[in-house]
Amino acid sequence: MNLTSIRLPLWLRFVLIAGGVILAAGAGLFGYRYYTRPVTLTVAVGSIDGEAAKAMSTIASRLVTINAPVRLTVIDTGTALAAAKTFASGKADLAVVRGDVGDLSQAQAVVVVSHVVALVIAPPGSSIEDMAGLKGHSVGVISAETNSKLVDVLSNEYGLVRAKVFKDVALADARRALQSKEISALLVVIPLSQKYLSLVRGFFQQGPKTLPVLISIGSAGAIAEADRAYESFDVPKGTLRGAPPVPDDDLTTLRTALYLVANKKLGSDLVTSLTQTIMNVRRDLMVEQPIFAQIAAPSTDADAYLALHPGAAAFYNGTQQSFMDEYGNWIYLTPMILGGMATVLAAAWKFLGIGPFANDGPLDALYALVRRIRSADSEAELGTIEDEIDDILRAQRAKAAAGDESAVDAATLNVAAHRLENLIHDRRQILANGLTVARNG
Repeated sequence: MNLTSIRLPLWLRFVLIAGGVILAAGAGLFGYRYYTRPVTLTVAVGSIDGEAAKAMSTIASRLVTINAPVRLTVIDTGTALAAAKTFASGKADLAVVRGDVGDLSQAQAVVVVSHVVALVIAPPGSSIEDMAGLKGHSVGVISAETNSKLVDVLSNEYGLVRAKVFKDVALADARRALQSKEISALLVVIPLSQKYLSLVRGFFQQGPKTLPVLISIGSAGAIAEADRAYESFDVPKGTLRGAPPVPDDDLTTLRTALYLVANKKLGSDLVTSLTQTIMNVRRDLMVEQPIFAQIAAPSTDADAYLALHPGAAAFYNGTQQSFMDEYGNWIYLTPMILGGMATVLAAAWKFLGIGPFANDGPLDALYALVRRIRSADSEAELGTIEDEIDDILRAQRAKAAAGDESAVDAATLNVAAHRLENLIHDRRQILANGLTVARNG
């Protein structure tokens, strides 16, 4: 029985190699897809008219369209206050919040989405000329719960606390409350965009001689110094109406920022990618929502009212990782990986038994005969093995004579051949003794 060395059939070796390649490729593909997969973040946003959620959904859709590495899932909370509460409770990674609303202890700024401006407006013909004149009147506040901090600030500044001037008015009831004189003025906090200005105009009678009255918050500068959530702001002439202009001159009031904030525990690289993507696509977003023209970088000052997230700061300050910082490890590891792959491929090629690795060296071939000699059970088989030894020795001598450097030197071959001859001699003795015993038996 020939027991040279147990080798698998060629087809089975091909199957094993193919299986290994498929598993390795599958694992590599899975790893690549896992590493490059988009990261989805939840963002809480709310406004009583639902426009804030629509605007953020527009951004989310745009991120999908451009195959951005960061995606957004929008949670519509209904109001800005509810968005802040959802974020503070840890139920959202991001939120669109006002600087004066809710608990922002875990929030760090990413971008300024817009600014919202406080407008105190009295109907046409009103005798109210300034904030002090609000005493003895009722001022309707749209979304009073969200604007509670602003109401408190104005009440304290102008001595309106005891008078209880401010009262909650639903958005749908604002026009009726003004016309019925249930309220003498209206406090709204809105972005200065045409959409919201048109909404405010609709609360009042329209006509060339029916001009609503915008009331100045003259102490805006002092309020802003005491509470950094606010800043003094001049509403440009003609903002509410162009001809005749309302206001008829720049009007001092308060405004606060509308931020996209991230939880301070969110990874810096992730927030850098999000910030970069939003700032890069804001021009495209303006086509769909003009309010996105107000998207801007938050203050990068160390003492800013709302601290900048380190990931956003890296983008604004230009301190993102350089090419070598980001890919240096890959540049270093790639040659090692390729070398390892080459070794694996060479081993697989040899395992298949084809190509330049198909034949073992002459010494391997000689030593592989040891097992055959020890298991030979006939003189004819031993003779065949001797012929194979002679063929190997003859081939190596021919290589040496031709100057082939791969030829094994004659001394080494002779040592191996001498050992095999001794084994063959011993096996012949064993076979002869076995035959003699069998005959005598």
